[in-house]
Amino acid sequence: MKVTDIVEKLNLKIFSGHDGLGREVTGGYASDLLSDVMGHATAGSAWITIQTHRNVVAIASLRDLSAVIITCGEKPGDDTVSQSNEESIPVLGTDLPTFEIAGRLYSLIS
Repeated sequence: MKVTDIVEKLNLKIFSGHDGLGREVTGGYASDLLSDVMGHATAGSAWITIQTHRNVVAIASLRDLSAVIITCGEKPGDDTVSQSNEESIPVLGTDLPTFEIAGRLYSLIS
């Protein structure tokens, strides 16, 4: 499933990283702790978090994650948007809480 597919099916907002919308999503990882994501998220996963700072894009790039989904109506800062566009890693958003969007993503992928 491509990032564009999850955007459509989960009604996600696209903040940035449009060039990466064709990336393949193979799973998901929900965490707000950067070191946890660094140690455990697998390549191709969509990272679900409430974090909005530019380091989420750096971690997503290092772990080869397909996208970042920001929950609870939070919005990324300008530096996060800029970094996301440079790295072609989509930063997406939803008003839903992390638990709910993680469950919906799981249902789509499994």
